[in-house]
Amino acid sequence: MKTRADYVLPPDKEKLRKQAVKLEWITFVVILINVGVLYLVLGNSQAMRTAWVEDILALVPPLAFLIATRFERRPPNQKHPYGYVRSISIGFLVSAFALLVFGSYMLFEAVMSLVREEHPTIGTVTIFGEPVWLGWLMVAALIYTGIPPMLIGFYKRKIADRLHDKMLRADADMNKADWMTSLSGVVGVIGIGFGFWWLDAVAAIVIAADIVKDGANNLKRVVQDLTDTTPRKVSGNERDPLPDRICEALERLHWVREAQVRLREEGHVFTGEGFVVVQSSMSAEDLVEAADRAVADIRDLDWRLYDFVIVPVPSLDPMLESSGGGRR
Repeated sequence: MKTRADYVLPPDKEKLRKQAVKLEWITFVVILINVGVLYLVLGNSQAMRTAWVEDILALVPPLAFLIATRFERRPPNQKHPYGYVRSISIGFLVSAFALLVFGSYMLFEAVMSLVREEHPTIGTVTIFGEPVWLGWLMVAALIYTGIPPMLIGFYKRKIADRLHDKMLRADADMNKADWMTSLSGVVGVIGIGFGFWWLDAVAAIVIAADIVKDGANNLKRVVQDLTDTTPRKVSGNERDPLPDRICEALERLHWVREAQVRLREEGHVFTGEGFVVVQSSMSAEDLVEAADRAVADIRDLDWRLYDFVIVPVPSLDPMLESSGGGRR
């Protein structure tokens, strides 16, 4: 069975990939420390427990990215002739599903805490012989654990956009939003201190709802990629212009009368076909030679084009307009 060529990133993108791996290791260590810090001051606050669980869940995306990155670079073989480039999408799916499931559970727990009218209490601890309200330590811990991930998220987002890596971009957006978790937790803790017991449950609901939102949005995006939807930009649902660029390049060839393109995303690279109606005067030998040159030129259009073939057809099927992304 014929296999693909090895998956190799351009030198500048390979450098970015290494930076992304380092950032994810840093993220993993930072969040692991945050989990320990929050555990030390957990207390009876529902908001604190939810923030703590969110930090535990935040370990899943960087871990999934690190594992997927190791797999995607494996060369294609007879068992996997298309290679392992979809490993990134699989890692994305795992992290999104974990966020959605555990976030939904925490949201349920927070809502039930509010329904049951649970009145959490925050006691005192002795530090250097002096009694200190534990709530102040909780507030300090929440502020401390919210700042580093937010800063990492800003830098990680820039790399994700340049690598066309939706998994990394989703993780970066989660890190950037950590300030909301910290702020919600602080409101909940202060609310308990002033006797507004319900603020703690409301803060927990806000944090859990944010986890569910991240999980649902990420799950939707990765399912779209795995079901070969029209390629979209990393930054959102806007259609990627690459299919149209390829179609225009094919139509400029002197031996092509009409062309359409079909692309799909595999992780952060694209695979697809160009369907062309060839000029009738062209011989088979000339067509093979011209198609080989055209494929090389097309792949030079964008580093994300991992695998692309040109398919001569007698006419263009109108159905291709809705399946490939490239215009007629």
